[in-house]
Amino acid sequence: MYKAPVEDIAFTLKHVAGLGPALRAGVFGDLAEDLVDAILEEAGRFSAEEIVPLAAKGDSQGARLTEKGVVLPDGWADLYRRWAEGGWNGLALDAGFGGQGLPHMLNVAALEMWNGGSMSFTLGPVLTMGAAEALSAHGSDALKAIYLEKMISGEWMATMNLTEPGAGSDLGGLRTRAERREDGSYRIFGQKIFITWGDHDATENIIHLVLARLPDAPAGSRGISLFLVPKFLVKEDGAPGARNDLHCHSLEHKLGIHGSPTCTMIYGDGKFGTEPGAIGYLIGEENKGLACMFTMMNNARLAVGMQGVAIAEAATQKALAYAKERRQGKAPGWSGEGMSPIIEHPDIARTLLVMKALTQGARAICYACAHAIDMSHAEASEVAGGDARHFADRAALLTPIAKSFSTDIGVDVASMGIQVHGGMGFIEETGAARLLRDARIAPIYEGTNGIQAIDLVTRKLPLSGGDHVRGFIGELKAIAVAVDASNRPGFGQTATRLFSAIRDLEETTEWLLARLAEGQQAQALSGATPYQRLFGLTLSGAYLAKAALADEAMSRREALCRFAAENLLGETSALKGAILGGSESLAAARNVLEEVG
Repeated sequence: MYKAPVEDIAFTLKHVAGLGPALRAGVFGDLAEDLVDAILEEAGRFSAEEIVPLAAKGDSQGARLTEKGVVLPDGWADLYRRWAEGGWNGLALDAGFGGQGLPHMLNVAALEMWNGGSMSFTLGPVLTMGAAEALSAHGSDALKAIYLEKMISGEWMATMNLTEPGAGSDLGGLRTRAERREDGSYRIFGQKIFITWGDHDATENIIHLVLARLPDAPAGSRGISLFLVPKFLVKEDGAPGARNDLHCHSLEHKLGIHGSPTCTMIYGDGKFGTEPGAIGYLIGEENKGLACMFTMMNNARLAVGMQGVAIAEAATQKALAYAKERRQGKAPGWSGEGMSPIIEHPDIARTLLVMKALTQGARAICYACAHAIDMSHAEASEVAGGDARHFADRAALLTPIAKSFSTDIGVDVASMGIQVHGGMGFIEETGAARLLRDARIAPIYEGTNGIQAIDLVTRKLPLSGGDHVRGFIGELKAIAVAVDASNRPGFGQTATRLFSAIRDLEETTEWLLARLAEGQQAQALSGATPYQRLFGLTLSGAYLAKAALADEAMSRREALCRFAAENLLGETSALKGAILGGSESLAAARNVLEEVG
């Protein structure tokens, strides 16, 4: 049974990611550490007592499409309403419209705990938060007045409608069309697929943010506009009115996240309303919709990274509990009666420690990214005496790593969890398989991890002419120096291994920047995915070391840091080889892919 690791979460936020110094500097006004702790404790309690008991039902029953629309698994609609009534949806959203305006770091930490309870359930609120952020940043005052407060409170949920059958990762081929009307509204026509929580019975209205193309729009992604399209039109008194011309045509049958309705949405086929066309309202400017949507997508990528962390934590807890109970054979040195718990066997202990190290490393990366987002806000940076642009660049650099590394390790750790369970892990009743099935989508949506690697190498490394990433690597070196200078025997070879990994990161970074400067993009992209992994591993090692340095007990965190350094960081050397020398072998082997049979 999953229980939120509140102590680890709070420690990482305060001592690794940067929340502690920010609180002491007054960056977040009168927010104090005791309130932070109370929020984290309550988020963990809600996860354990409210979400976890309904998670298995959500998986086995799933969302269902009926004549009245999509129905969530039994108990989920009421669960969502209890969650919204707790004020959780507005935790980090605009205080001017009913939100609490708290740091994004706290929201991300809470998301981890709710995803640990049920990733399927938490997907819906995540999209509503993102839509509210996009509307707050780009919507007109008139649209905000009608919709924003209800979205922030969670009274109305929201979705993100990008993907179409012919337009997935490349939205330039998008075909959903928008037509202007004299009253300033638009009519939307088209089909969207893979729309998460596109229809359900949890709220009385659902607000869809839809990308569409006007008749005179430029070709490609430069001609995309963003529209707010409500399921029910809103009456003058603010209540839902007539049904808009949109509906869920079908639900996808998926490997995992069964409780989360993944919808094919139809806009403007004349099923509802007095004339064909779903009524929509422009957000931002015409043909500038992709920029507006990226406000939602960038934070969604970090939220997806938290899904990977949450699944990894849940899988680790489940595997650890099983390994303590399951008895098989006699481990070396076992002196107890009968067979030993399998956790006593070196290979099982090693596997569990790998799971723990990867989970805690990924958690720190995601929280550090959230901290950078918070500090990139001009007012926060000004109070802290920092540079908002610096933190905006840091958030941009960390986002693809947080999304990709965390979701990759989510899949890896969930798979290891099944392995620890042995044959019982392959049986659905243990719940270990559900975690792997749920985790597998996270490296795919919100930009596949391969796309994250392209973004990291071609857009984020060159920020400030490469000086930002160089400065960041310098910060990692300072952590390694501190470990070396500590002279703590418990660190073992941590400093040596960390220095080596950072050198691998530095060398490959400079090589990639040189290839880009010379116009050799194919060579650079051949090593993009291994580089992303190398960066994630090195960051994990550094952040685990930072946590150990801050832990006065000098025991549990120090031991885990040493284990990760001496057992995981050696991989960076092999990854460096794939980055520096992989393009030639990739080019030479392409003909293999053309073989038939």
